[in-house]
Amino acid sequence: MSDDTSVTPTVRQIWTRTRGIALALAVLLVAGVAIAAVRSGEKHGTLDPRSADTYGSRAVAQLLAERGVDTRVVTTTADARAATDRDTTVLVAAPDLLTPHQQEQLQAATADSGGRTLLVAPSAASVERLAPGVSEDPAPSTDRTLAPHCTLPAARRAGPAETGGHRYDTTRTDADSCYPSDGAPTLLRLPALTGTGDTVVLGSPDILLNDRLDEQGNASLALQLLGTRTHVVWYLPSLSDDAAADGAQNDRGFLDLLPSGWLWGTLQLFIAAALAALWRARRLGPLVAERLPVAIRASETVEGRARLYRKANARDRAATALRISTRTTLAPLIGIPPSQAHTPETFLPALARRLPTPARDVHTLLFGPPPATDAALIALADHLDALEREVRHS
Repeated sequence: MSDDTSVTPTVRQIWTRTRGIALALAVLLVAGVAIAAVRSGEKHGTLDPRSADTYGSRAVAQLLAERGVDTRVVTTTADARAATDRDTTVLVAAPDLLTPHQQEQLQAATADSGGRTLLVAPSAASVERLAPGVSEDPAPSTDRTLAPHCTLPAARRAGPAETGGHRYDTTRTDADSCYPSDGAPTLLRLPALTGTGDTVVLGSPDILLNDRLDEQGNASLALQLLGTRTHVVWYLPSLSDDAAADGAQNDRGFLDLLPSGWLWGTLQLFIAAALAALWRARRLGPLVAERLPVAIRASETVEGRARLYRKANARDRAATALRISTRTTLAPLIGIPPSQAHTPETFLPALARRLPTPARDVHTLLFGPPPATDAALIALADHLDALEREVRHS
């Protein structure tokens, strides 16, 4: 076989066909790495009182220190629980990162401590455990800066502040509901059922961030919420916390352990692959006829198809193929076009004019039911051959 009849694509052809997809994947990979690199330091030290970055909270800690309130950072649930007392405010910087087990432990420790617990922007996944009687409103606040509209002294003195974010509902009638957005508060203060302690639910972390502290009444509100006790325990949840590992063993599955960015990245790659498949499918073009590498005799093709019919016990298909072939052959001999050879109303009258006295029932022979046995199929083939010879010699 010569080279011009080869159907195996060459390396050059493969590269020509796939270079568009390879280029798109390379661009996607480079863009993903670049975005990840840019965003890796975007919120470094978020709500960390030791960080002077944009999203850190060092400015709040320094202002508290000037007023005689010391700030201590803890990273485990055990340390946060041990630090709770009437002279301490426990700030939970990321309540949603705590497992249900950690949330229950922390709430049990702070409920009757006599101190204050400040929850920063908890969502529905954590607020109901850490602040019983409170639930998250499904729709977030559309306004960033809100007015107090409540009787809480700290809120009234601070005035408008950037608390817009999560909105909450509560069944507690003794709660202070402040900074409402469309009727739902973004700051709640819930007195303890026993003792002098309380829990504050804050809908946004903005009032604690370095770059937002000097806006509106953010600094005043932050200092009043955190400065009611002489100590602030700033709880930054950590993956190294043993309590997180113990509580997550039975509550979290494999998908829960994957960062959300990986899930979104997988979805984007799937969409890109689907679009690439559609793009390439539209470029297949028309079929191209090629010479067969070897010549196959017609008798071998017929014999092979006959064996397939016999193996599948498809006498009906074999009989139909024989009858169609006979009718197509006889059509020009009896004076009708091949397109009308398979219509009994046209074919049989023309055949009757050519053979006024046929030797057998041609209707059953040419359009009858399929044979029931192999012997009947062989007889049908013989009769069709005899009919064709009879027409040719008439």
